[in-house]
Amino acid sequence: MGRTMSSPTLDAALARISTVFRGASSPDETGCGYCHAPEETAYLRTPDIPVPPDVVQYYLFEVSDHFDDHAAVMRRLLPQAARAMADGTLGAINYGAHGLTRVDWRSWPPEQAAAIETFLRAWWQDALTAPGPPYGIDDIFDTCATIATTVTPFLDDWPRTPVADAHLAHCADVWLYDLLSDASPFTWWYDDSEKTGIADLRTWLSGPGAARLRTQGEHDLATRAELLALPYDDRWAHPYWTSPAATN
Repeated sequence: MGRTMSSPTLDAALARISTVFRGASSPDETGCGYCHAPEETAYLRTPDIPVPPDVVQYYLFEVSDHFDDHAAVMRRLLPQAARAMADGTLGAINYGAHGLTRVDWRSWPPEQAAAIETFLRAWWQDALTAPGPPYGIDDIFDTCATIATTVTPFLDDWPRTPVADAHLAHCADVWLYDLLSDASPFTWWYDDSEKTGIADLRTWLSGPGAARLRTQGEHDLATRAELLALPYDDRWAHPYWTSPAATN
């Protein structure tokens, strides 16, 4: 079920996406003859007409080699795709690699790259204001960070409100499951930037993130987050794991 209201900042970001990518198409697109119906591929060649929501979702997560010009396809879908991501009508996110993670969108014309970056930050900020966003808050973070190939702006933008604090506690619990074992908490981040993203998340969560969790009264989560600053063997030899206060 989609959200009925969004922030003025997100509304402006979506309007900017619609304006910047208006008229986009993949004019010579033939698609995959085995997977794509001709009438569906025709939408990609034709700018500005509405694409059925199920086709938007299917194409948004389709592998890039099933298109003649995957970058052009992403530009064609972006106005509808961004809105569906924001209002929760996409159906699902984070069940496959998002199409924007498979293209070098930062090399696109500056106004296009800026519109995408602005949307990601606005979407993330809007999600942090909702007690029950349309997708899991950790999935939204994962999607934003993976598309942006950085965690930094989304961690820096985390406000200090009761709702945002609750989302931080949830995300920390999810992330720590992997980070404490030196595994990646990101499902669909494939390129070399993932290592930097994991390192930046670990540094933030073991420092500023842990301090915020402790201030919120999330002492167990804070302690586990602080363990990320230790070498692997020291982390697991820490007295926390045998303490009566330990939860696991």
